[in-house]
Amino acid sequence: MNIASYIDHTVLKPTTSKGDIEKLCTEAKRYQFAAVCVPPYYVGQAHNLLQSTSIKTATVIGFPFGYSSITSKVEEMKKAITDGTDELDMVICLAALRNDDWEYLDSEIKTVMSLINEHHKIVKIIIESGLLGDEEIIRCCKLYAEYQVQFLKTSTGYAEHGASIAAVKLMRKHLPASIQIKAAGGIRSFDFAEELIHAGANRIGCSSSIKIMEESMIRSDK
Repeated sequence: MNIASYIDHTVLKPTTSKGDIEKLCTEAKRYQFAAVCVPPYYVGQAHNLLQSTSIKTATVIGFPFGYSSITSKVEEMKKAITDGTDELDMVICLAALRNDDWEYLDSEIKTVMSLINEHHKIVKIIIESGLLGDEEIIRCCKLYAEYQVQFLKTSTGYAEHGASIAAVKLMRKHLPASIQIKAAGGIRSFDFAEELIHAGANRIGCSSSIKIMEESMIRSDK
């Protein structure tokens, strides 16, 4: 398995520096990861560093708690698009979900997808699956499938529980084949990443990418 092609090489800590982004992009080019995922402030830098490659620049919206208003998320997206992002990982309004306000969530995704489609970008909708029950995950699958999002993503990595095999399998079962799954949150080993891919994940978001690649190469040498 060429696991590098599944990986969004990620650094999202609030203390991230320009040097961290340069290192991230150098590593992404070395291993040919699918994308780098960086804080919004660094989108322009990452885009410039990756211009001559096929590696995508991704960033986060409404991160990590999803509290931002719909208007704020749209403005964040507009700025990121202007700066050169290819993919946008957006946290849904978890407060709305917890209050069973699906009308708000419908309005949020409808507004966001209008912008995404206008600019031909990719959106990954983060539902924070580790905080949800199965029925809530299934309902998310149904809602976001209606708007033909490109990806449903498990987690931000900031919640108590991140990606799980069970959540990915449940999402895959209830999503159309056209919608991909990004697993993220707590993925620190090749074995776990491989399990998630076998369960149905199309992308793996992690900051332990180099460790995973080293483990992958050891495995292939055996």
